[in-house]
Amino acid sequence: MFRRTWRRWVLFFLAATLCGLFLASQSYLIYKSYESRAIPIVPVVVLALVQTWTWFLLLPGILAVANRFPLYRGVLTRNLAAHVVIGALFALADIAVRVLINSRLPWYAAAKPVPFTVRFQNMFLNGFHSNLLVYWAIVGATQGLAYYRKLEERELRASQLETRLAQAQLQVLKIQLQPHFLFNTLHAISALVQKDPDAADHTIALLSDLLRLALETGSEQEVSLQRELDFVERYLEIEQTRFGDRLTVRMEIADDVRDARVPSFVLQPLVENAIRHGIAPRSEGGRIEIIASRRDGELTMLVQDNGQGFAGTAIREGLGLRNTRARLEQLYGAGDRLVLTQAPAGGTVVTLNIPFRTRILASAAGAQP
Repeated sequence: MFRRTWRRWVLFFLAATLCGLFLASQSYLIYKSYESRAIPIVPVVVLALVQTWTWFLLLPGILAVANRFPLYRGVLTRNLAAHVVIGALFALADIAVRVLINSRLPWYAAAKPVPFTVRFQNMFLNGFHSNLLVYWAIVGATQGLAYYRKLEERELRASQLETRLAQAQLQVLKIQLQPHFLFNTLHAISALVQKDPDAADHTIALLSDLLRLALETGSEQEVSLQRELDFVERYLEIEQTRFGDRLTVRMEIADDVRDARVPSFVLQPLVENAIRHGIAPRSEGGRIEIIASRRDGELTMLVQDNGQGFAGTAIREGLGLRNTRARLEQLYGAGDRLVLTQAPAGGTVVTLNIPFRTRILASAAGAQP
């Protein structure tokens, strides 16, 4: 911290020096245009440096005043009045310091003595307004930097709140998944224990793998599509122990999208809805298709069933779909990321579009354990 502060003040001093050299060059050219005789460069440079170095000496006080009287809504009028008075005092203090320093310079000492009040009056006429401009420029820069920092802090807090909300939604989804799904799975296992012990053992192994994948995911907001498919495949295998030949599954996954990042547990509620509302009501069962491809910089995923669909009825989204839609909005912004349509041959198609990327999203990275 000390080293950073020290470097900052060194930079301020160098900036004051460069500003002084710039003013010296301007003054030298002005004197040269009016004087026919040669103008010594050293006094011109020294006087300009005295001016800007005096600003540097007064800078800590100006910064303290700017921080003490911020120009925010609610205190703007009062603090603005304070700055008007303090700015004038700064301009006068700068003139007084420069007069005192200049009177000690050798060419001033060799010249005809001039009373302090006369020198102060002359310098007041030539420098008071420019000093006011310097004061307000420093105050303005300080206030601008303060606004920028507050904006950064506000954006950081908003990002953190969005991350917490997405985490909470993920936890809601996991809580929603586990009791309902575990109840159905345990019920299926109990039915198989007497009838088909081997199938019961296989279902228990699948359930163990599924729970392991859920625990490994933890609080991750995004996982690879392949990892999400592994989870869904085990989920579907368990469901197939319940439905048997009544449930068929087809997956069509392009090879170039398996490493794409997707929200964790995003496909499971879509598949569960397809089974519950599309396949389960049909005595002959049905088919579920999961398709993923890359198109125009986006990852498109489809979950389609050949069930009864929703023709002639209003679409009613359950908690799983609403939660999924909210998570997509938090992670990727507003937009039609999840769309439900009626399949031409009957059934429902859920289309999911998210930006294609193979790296972790910044807001999702903040949620990593």
